Amino acid sequence: MDERPASRDSSWSLDVEEFEDVVYVSLPTATKKHARSVARHLNVKSGLVFLPGSPSEEYEDSDEAVHFRQRRYFYYISGLTIPDCIVTFDIGRNDLRAWIPPTSSGFRVIYNGSSPSREEIQENYDFDHVDYINKLDGYVKNFIRSDAEPTVFLLHKYDESFASHIFILPPAENKKKVRFDSNVLLPSMNAARVIKSSYEIKMIRKACQITAKAHINVLKHVKALNNESEIEAIFTATCIAHQAKQQAYGIIAGSGPNASTLHYSENNESLKGRQLVCLDAGCEWNCYASDVTRTFPLSGEYTPEAKEIYDLVASMQEKCIAMVKPGADYRDINLKAHEIATEGLIKLGLLRNGPTEDILASGASRAFLPHGLGHYMGLETHDVGDGGALLLTKSRGKMRADEKMFLQSAENPSSTAASMLSANMVITVEPGIYFNRYAMEEVWLKNSRISKYINRDLLEKYYPVGGVRIEDDILVTEDGYENITRDIPKGDAALRIINEGLNETVIIEKVTAQENQQRKRWFW
Repeated sequence: MDERPASRDSSWSLDVEEFEDVVYVSLPTATKKHARSVARHLNVKSGLVFLPGSPSEEYEDSDEAVHFRQRRYFYYISGLTIPDCIVTFDIGRNDLRAWIPPTSSGFRVIYNGSSPSREEIQENYDFDHVDYINKLDGYVKNFIRSDAEPTVFLLHKYDESFASHIFILPPAENKKKVRFDSNVLLPSMNAARVIKSSYEIKMIRKACQITAKAHINVLKHVKALNNESEIEAIFTATCIAHQAKQQAYGIIAGSGPNASTLHYSENNESLKGRQLVCLDAGCEWNCYASDVTRTFPLSGEYTPEAKEIYDLVASMQEKCIAMVKPGADYRDINLKAHEIATEGLIKLGLLRNGPTEDILASGASRAFLPHGLGHYMGLETHDVGDGGALLLTKSRGKMRADEKMFLQSAENPSSTAASMLSANMVITVEPGIYFNRYAMEEVWLKNSRISKYINRDLLEKYYPVGGVRIEDDILVTEDGYENITRDIPKGDAALRIINEGLNETVIIEKVTAQENQQRKRWFW
């Protein structure tokens, strides 16, 4: 087993093959491959990619450091989680370089420990050269002098002011005008990032493995919990115990009516008298996300209404996942979710007063399923796609008349292009049915096109259900799909864990009944 290096770079990686054992190994070796992929999408023979990472910062009026989160585009071609770095890629020379701040010394080491040296980074990362950032000025001037038409590719327009301080030659030598291009790097990196490398898929699998442990721990102990905050605590602590110290996003642990708020974040209400919990939570591993939602009854048994809604959502997810394959259009899968939802809600009597075709065409199912079916996942929970693309977009040529209304992108961050699936994409499939009193009464029931189909009298019976969402992370394979999070229990499997989890005998000598009960209640 390798020894952990002495420096404190938080991206020293755990072995991704030995999921049960903590084994320190060398760091990302895919970053040069990622840089070449970006260059292919840029479709140029020369030029310099110039990409700063995230800076170190302190809170306003404070000496407390802001929690550091590496810029994901920077990480994609560097693998570094050190602040205040820059990465460059000379396309013509196929040369990837990291520019790092000086190694910590003096009292900074006493307080914070040592930072990785140039030699350590060179040995453990996929760079052609590593140097200190004070040498960058000379490097870029040599690039300008040696390139006939020097072009610098920047991610955003605002990066120009920063780069121009480094890329200016002395007046006597400034015979060339450097061209800054901030138009093509972003879409090129998005196009590269949407197709995951084998390294990226391993990182996502690892994040999902730990997320599975955390979800299972919650199920085992949920009957003994009193507050949503305890659910969040168990999930977070399980991830940290397995060295996944960052959550990919804020944990959603909504019980009862809170389960109908899509991005509920308070996680502080009593569980007493609540039917269901919607737990949407996933950790990240080496900056790669997982994103999983499970909905389950606190008592270990569904009420009749909750069971009806859960079964409908489970059917929606199962049938939609079965459609995932290369060449499938995710908008068609999204529309299928609304078709199944509409048919199911009609059977339950929640939608009525018209044929299925008319009710579907009205968009009435949006009152119960107001979000898109899923999103890309990778370095971001809501990851980028080709051209910054939404999985659900309105840009394809000809659409059915009733389709456009189902392509709303509520809280879905990617932006504008094709939604055709390709091998090695990672996406989520997360249908839901919600009974949000405010949304129903203040939005949907005031929409005459939709409200005429909604059974107002029956809503009161279902409001206590809150909402049901089921979400899995899906890898598109060459001939179909793989559900990466299939081992995270749901449905009957989740119920078995809830109902059996606290009945396991804890055999510990000389432990009082009170201590034994406490051990049952808390996994730690």
